[in-house]
Amino acid sequence: MLVTETLSDGLKRAYAVVVPAADIEARHTAKLTELGKTLKIPGFRPGKVPLAIVRQRYGQAVNAEVLEESVSEASRQLLSERGLRPAVEPKLDLVNATPGADVEFKIELELLPEIVLPDMAALSLTRQKAEAGGEAVDRALAEIAKRQRDLVEVTDGRGAVLGDVLTVDYAGSIDGIAFEGGTGTDMDVELGGEGFIPGFSEGMVGMTLGETRDVHVSFPADYGKEDLAGKPAVFVITVKKLRAPVDVAIDDALAEKIGFEGGLAGLREAVTEQIQREYDQVSRMKLKRALLDALAKQADFAAPAGMVDPEFAQIWQRVESDLKDGKLDEDDAGKDEETLKADYRAIAERRVRLGLLLAEIGRVNNVQVSQDELFRAMRTEAGRYPGQERQVMEFFQNNPRAVESLRGPIFEEKVVDFILELAKVEDRIVTAEELTAPESLAA
Repeated sequence: MLVTETLSDGLKRAYAVVVPAADIEARHTAKLTELGKTLKIPGFRPGKVPLAIVRQRYGQAVNAEVLEESVSEASRQLLSERGLRPAVEPKLDLVNATPGADVEFKIELELLPEIVLPDMAALSLTRQKAEAGGEAVDRALAEIAKRQRDLVEVTDGRGAVLGDVLTVDYAGSIDGIAFEGGTGTDMDVELGGEGFIPGFSEGMVGMTLGETRDVHVSFPADYGKEDLAGKPAVFVITVKKLRAPVDVAIDDALAEKIGFEGGLAGLREAVTEQIQREYDQVSRMKLKRALLDALAKQADFAAPAGMVDPEFAQIWQRVESDLKDGKLDEDDAGKDEETLKADYRAIAERRVRLGLLLAEIGRVNNVQVSQDELFRAMRTEAGRYPGQERQVMEFFQNNPRAVESLRGPIFEEKVVDFILELAKVEDRIVTAEELTAPESLAA
């Protein structure tokens, strides 16, 4: 075949390829001959159908198959001979496919950049670690006991206090007009509990059984419904039932009540282990983030636009949704669209470069994802859908792309582990508060 390079600009390449007509005809004849050996046509012995008859009947169909195979093979040969590694699927454009003539097509592609691997042994990182201490365990046990407590009706006429649970009917309005979702009956409200508009449950403190009261609140400025956000409202509350919690002792009986064998000591041990796993996950996440930040400083190669564009499109779709819902991050709130796009495209480029760097480290060092690891990931994913595990597993078995979506995260974690084994990692013991503080996680 004849190959002419028509574009060489950065990572972009384009070629004009000509496959000689003689090669196409030879492949075409070979396929027709092979087909003739299996045909059964009246008047001819099996396998003895003349080539001219086979060509007459099946030549057009075989021609399409030969054309596709020839273009695909020529493309693979071009990439192989020139050592080209496409970043995304090359674009093929058929120029001439006239029967009996040379086949001509164009191929456009974007290459993976040349990546110089960093000296991983020179990386210096700090891993923050925290131990699951007594206070954290005590708080977790207290929360378990709180969830298991009983509620008893209050009949002595006293007013409601924080911690009580009221069963109420309510009707909300803004400027005297009822709004959608503002009315309800027989709703349980824990005074001081979470999940309510600020001032809603607190405004019921002191109410008695059968009492009706107007509770004045203001919806938060970032409330999910734009037509309510930031607006003052009035709820007419009627108490239908008043119940007080009865504390549950943190003892062996509590462990038994929740079906835990081993008594309080066993429950405390299990809670401790769970908290420690959570701390270790946070520690791992922060160490990985520090590693990626360090690698990003060394990933100074060009990122293929064909990979950056879809990554940016995905990010920008989320940003536009946040803009529409008024949920944009504080750091972005004052920026115009052009600045936002520039900032988020830089983020997309960083993600692509890091992904390519990790992929290259894994490739060069033969990091592999085993079938057992993929199977465990599929089982884990299926476990998220109780009662539908079999259907989920069948979905993965019938959808290779879905399986590949699981391979990527596993591969990335294995490459990260590989790098951390080579890097200098110093452990530093910190408090649980320091480990889990939002400002630390965002750093």
